[in-house]
Amino acid sequence: MIKTTRPFTPDWVSSPGDAITEFLEERDWTQAQLAERLGYSIKHISLLINGKAPLNEETALKLERVLGSTAAFWLRYEAQYRAALAQIEIACPSDTMPEIT
Repeated sequence: MIKTTRPFTPDWVSSPGDAITEFLEERDWTQAQLAERLGYSIKHISLLINGKAPLNEETALKLERVLGSTAAFWLRYEAQYRAALAQIEIACPSDTMPEIT
């Protein structure tokens, strides 16, 4: 077994929107189709996918029903994403912060 001395610390951040985009591609759905299935506006889906709108409990339950995975998966993903953003903000002041996609 290989023993590492440094913990894994990626220099990238993945939002729940990245996973949502993958699900859309797998199903060949548009954001408009997802918006209709979830009962949200296309604008809200765009904000969600781009990490501008937080994923809440209601959205997690809807994603579970429409896309799969569990609501807990979606909420954990959101929490980890927001925590990573906070860590980046601490490590890198806003005026020098790299763009996060």
